[in-house]
Amino acid sequence: MRLILPARSPRSPRTTRRTRRFALPALVAAAALVLASCAGDDLASDDDAPASGAGGAVTIVNQDFPSANVLSWIYAAVLEDAGYQPEVLFVGTRDVYIQEGNFDVAPEYVGGIANYLNLQENGADAPAFTQTDPAEMAEAAQPLLESRGLTLLDTSEANDANAYFVTQEFADANDLETLSDLGELGEPVVLAAARDCEGRADCEAGLRDEYGIDITRVSPTGFATVQTYEAVLNGEAQLGQTSTIDPSLESQGLVLLEDDRQIQPAQNLVPLVDSAFLEANPDVADVLNALMAELTSEDVTELTTRVTVDRERAEDVAREWVESSGLTD
Repeated sequence: MRLILPARSPRSPRTTRRTRRFALPALVAAAALVLASCAGDDLASDDDAPASGAGGAVTIVNQDFPSANVLSWIYAAVLEDAGYQPEVLFVGTRDVYIQEGNFDVAPEYVGGIANYLNLQENGADAPAFTQTDPAEMAEAAQPLLESRGLTLLDTSEANDANAYFVTQEFADANDLETLSDLGELGEPVVLAAARDCEGRADCEAGLRDEYGIDITRVSPTGFATVQTYEAVLNGEAQLGQTSTIDPSLESQGLVLLEDDRQIQPAQNLVPLVDSAFLEANPDVADVLNALMAELTSEDVTELTTRVTVDRERAEDVAREWVESSGLTD
C-alpha cells in the first residue's frame, strides 16, 4: 500500500521538483494510521527510489514554519545542482518523519534532534542534553542516531534557537525584559507553542521549572505560526513560541523576552541524513557540508525576512541565495 498525500504548493515549471504539504492535524493522524498498516512503504513512489551513486531522487522533509521552509528549498537547490531530483515535503512535527523514517534528508537543529531522540528513547524523565557547543551536542546524540540508522553531517555556525515573545504593550506595562521577569510577575500564563512543547526542557518544562512561570496550559497553535501570533495579540495566550531569528515580531507589536537562564541548548543548523541513503550517495555529504560552511545566522534571518515580511516565495529566495553564494556551478 502506498500513501499519496494531496499537494498544496504548485510544482515549479522550471524544475522536476515536487512539493507536498501535509494537511494537519487530521491528515497527519490519518497518515500515521495508514503508514502503520503499510510498514516499509515509502512516501515516494517506487520510481523515485534513490539511485546508487550521484544523482537520483532525494526526499527532503522538514517542519512547516518560515525559516525551515527557506532552508528546505536551499537544500533542494544545492542537491538539484549536484544532479539529484529533490522532492520537498512539509509536515507539522518531527514525529511525522522520524517515527516513520520515510525521508532521505532533513534540515535539522542539533539540540532539537538530540533531545527529541533522547525523549523517544529514554522517556520524559531522561535528563535533557544541555550542551551549548554544537560538536559536543552532536557527539552526545551519536548513540541515539546510530540506533535509528541516522547520521548528522557538519553543523553550521548558523543558530536558530527557540525563543518566547509577548506583546510590546504587555512588556511595557509590566517592565518585562527577560523570562525571569515574567516568572517573577507570578501571573498565570497560557503558552501558544508547537504541539510537542509540553514536557520539553527547552519549552514548557524549562519555562516552568527554571523560570517559575505559571503555565496553566499549552495551546498547540504551532511554532512561529500566524495562529500563535494571533493568540498572543488577541490575549488568548500571554506567551508565544518562535525562533531567535524571527524578523516579523516588531512589525506586529511583539517582543522577545531574553532567555537569561539559558535553557536553550545548542541549536545550530545541521543536515540529518538517512544512513543507508548516505552510504549509497556519499557525495551528498560533500554537498551539504559545503552548504553548512557557507550559511550564517544573518543569512537565515535575511532570507526569512524576505519570505515573512516581503512576501517573496521561499523557493525563489532560496534559489537566488544559493546562486549568489557560489555553491552552484
